[in-house]
Amino acid sequence: MSSEPEQSSLRFGQVVIGPPGSGKTTYCRAMQEFLSHLGRKVVVINLDPANEGLPYTCAVDISELVTLDDVMEGLKLGPNGGLIYCMEYLEANLDWLEGKLKKHHNYYFLFDCPGQVELYTHHSSVRNMFAQLSKWNFRLTAVHLVDSHYCADPAKFISVLCTSLSTMLQVELPHVNVLSKMDLIEQYGKLAFNLDFYTEVMDLSYLVEHLAADPFFKKFHRLNEKLAEVIQDYSLVSFVPLNVQDKESMMQVLRAVDKANGYCFGDLEERNLQAMMSAAVGADFQFTSTLGVQEKYVEPNKKTLEEEVMDL
Repeated sequence: MSSEPEQSSLRFGQVVIGPPGSGKTTYCRAMQEFLSHLGRKVVVINLDPANEGLPYTCAVDISELVTLDDVMEGLKLGPNGGLIYCMEYLEANLDWLEGKLKKHHNYYFLFDCPGQVELYTHHSSVRNMFAQLSKWNFRLTAVHLVDSHYCADPAKFISVLCTSLSTMLQVELPHVNVLSKMDLIEQYGKLAFNLDFYTEVMDLSYLVEHLAADPFFKKFHRLNEKLAEVIQDYSLVSFVPLNVQDKESMMQVLRAVDKANGYCFGDLEERNLQAMMSAAVGADFQFTSTLGVQEKYVEPNKKTLEEEVMDL
């Protein structure tokens, strides 16, 4: 039997996850606009029952099924318990979601997910929902956003690495970790190492030693050492830097996502991409902002490509 009908029914997309305030909703709006410029038909699915005043055009909204405010008021739950209940309620009513998604054929999907970390590290409802989407022929990549300002604090960065690793193992999807808000990274302090150290998650022993210089964390040196060993032993965590106002930064993230879930774009999208990347700077994007941060943290003795050409 030919597999062409099954292949033609494949639907690709991203599930956008991450802690509260990491920029998930902003990312979905920016990625929706970016993909539209490329000629890719895209819809955004809001799965966060706490989202209000959405800045993007929403094709499916979980608030039609359940809202966090109603759950908290009706069941006298706090925000964390309320979010867990909402996700369990959605899991019990996946036929509602299936009916909504069936209305959108030949689209690329962006799923804006809630921000409670425990939903991805300990709870099973969201993972079960992702697994069901896979059974419905969705080929998804988990895009895990982390605020880049955590790089300025070694203790917080180790915590972020552990959370990212736990999320990758729990969610069980192709995974791309993203350092968001790169244009704001230095507002919380100067980085102790080159930016590549944080994006590629290099030898963490340097970070542990840097952390041990703080008298408060010195007594936790052995614990931090073991946490670093766990992260490096799995060798799974790395990050893609992102500034949503930078075309090249958005393209870098999109290429990583498309590679992870197997999406292959057509000739029209490639031509649109080339036209966009070669266009003059517009009001919507800032080409140099992310590059400027990157250049501040290159190794002092490492020459740029232009310098190497000039030497020749």
